[in-house]
Amino acid sequence: MRFGVFYELQLPKPWKEGDEHRLFHEALDQVVLADKLGFDYAWEVEHHFLEEYSHSSAPEVFLASAAAKTENIRLGHGIRQVIPNYNHPARTAETVATLDLMSSGRVQLGIGEGATRLELGGFGIPAKEKRAMSIEAAEQIANMMALDPYPGFEGKYFSMPCRNIIPKPYQKPHPPMWMACTNRDTIRVAASLGLGALAFSFVDPEEAKTWSEIYYDTIKSDECVPIGHSVNANIAMVSNFSIHHDRAEAIRRGHEGFEFFGYALAALVTRDTVPGRTNMWGEYLKQRGNRTEEVIEAAKEGYDATGIGTPDDMREHLKAFQEAGVDQVIFMQQAGRNKHAHICESLQLFADEVMPEFKQELAAREAAKQEELAPYIEAALKRKNWMKPLADDEIPLVKASVAKPLVNQTSAAE
Repeated sequence: MRFGVFYELQLPKPWKEGDEHRLFHEALDQVVLADKLGFDYAWEVEHHFLEEYSHSSAPEVFLASAAAKTENIRLGHGIRQVIPNYNHPARTAETVATLDLMSSGRVQLGIGEGATRLELGGFGIPAKEKRAMSIEAAEQIANMMALDPYPGFEGKYFSMPCRNIIPKPYQKPHPPMWMACTNRDTIRVAASLGLGALAFSFVDPEEAKTWSEIYYDTIKSDECVPIGHSVNANIAMVSNFSIHHDRAEAIRRGHEGFEFFGYALAALVTRDTVPGRTNMWGEYLKQRGNRTEEVIEAAKEGYDATGIGTPDDMREHLKAFQEAGVDQVIFMQQAGRNKHAHICESLQLFADEVMPEFKQELAAREAAKQEELAPYIEAALKRKNWMKPLADDEIPLVKASVAKPLVNQTSAAE
């Protein structure tokens, strides 16, 4: 099993001068530590206008900073908003390829569409068409990164003439592609498109097993018709993350932040918002009561491991996900007002006492999985509707802006 860290960059109110600066740099320090400790992935989301819940509106900038300070950890857009209203597909292809070159091939491209009226309305995106818009764009982003030149496209939601999209990514044909998933339906959709599943919902191992079965059954079926030039058959699931040798202390350090994460996510969808004035953290604290101590007291009688607890609790939690067929667990450690020092301590403790056991059989497990899926992936790629590359004589001429001969540079210099 592989492990990742995940960032929404949450910043509950009230805000003080310098809070955003501190937030970003502490998150970057955590990614650097995760890289040194042997974590496999660092995922950064893209959201817009979602105060308190996510201040991560330019993940490409954060990930570029991480690329410069790390050596091995994979750098994931988890996700990038690929609908043209957010980011033109050519700009996404250029940005992802540049980051892939700068990181020497460590980029992962997760695609997403947004879900709240704050985001969708802010960019004029019709909610009923957002998935179709994102899938159309994602397929062309893959074509832009792989084809030289890109032949051009006339679609329902965007069009573009023939151009050579440069630079080309370090990874060929392009970085692995993923899709944000929140339920059984989107798990199936991701598999049908040949995309890795970024399962951004907190589910128990039994439900995780169901999701995994749906995903891999679809990958192996005729439903799988890739939109990329390769198939990324992997399922990753998000988990809470706070560990300490004292279970009660792990709960005190992490539970409030993760509960706020869920509260804020629901509030953004179900409650009215006044931009710049709504205070979700204050509202959350009013209705919360003394929940943390209640959870600690309940844990004395029996504890259902959720990623918060002792190293043994975490080990039990991860084994259940591994047995369910999950390939990667992504830890949500930066949430609410969880403290930077506590996050770093959890990362270190996990790397010292839990991670080694799950790394021992990783190579053998992945090799066996690759061998099993190879014929299905080959069949899926044969079903793909490939964009036809242009022959040299088919590439359209782009006429100059000014009909004037070039100055002889040698003569001009003389």
